[in-house]
Amino acid sequence: MLDKFYVYIIANLSNKKIVSYVGWTNNLKKRLQLHNSGKGAKFTRGRKWILIFKKKMLSKKKAMQFEYKLKKDRKVRKNIISKYISTTLDCL
Repeated sequence: MLDKFYVYIIANLSNKKIVSYVGWTNNLKKRLQLHNSGKGAKFTRGRKWILIFKKKMLSKKKAMQFEYKLKKDRKVRKNIISKYISTTLDCL
């Protein structure tokens, strides 16, 4: 059985400002629960997070490389967030 790894972006939409966080995990549901319970990364504590993007990777190395790319390339990250927001507004 192949392990699955996910690169994800979570966002907090409070105060009319979007704050996002990029990470990787092999258990997306558990990781999101950790972020929302204050036990995730220090940066994510004290906020309510929603999952806005996920991508399945077949290796830990690939997941870490893609996470690094998303963290460093603000333009790609901003495009993903913009697509999520426009999709969400279309559903309203």
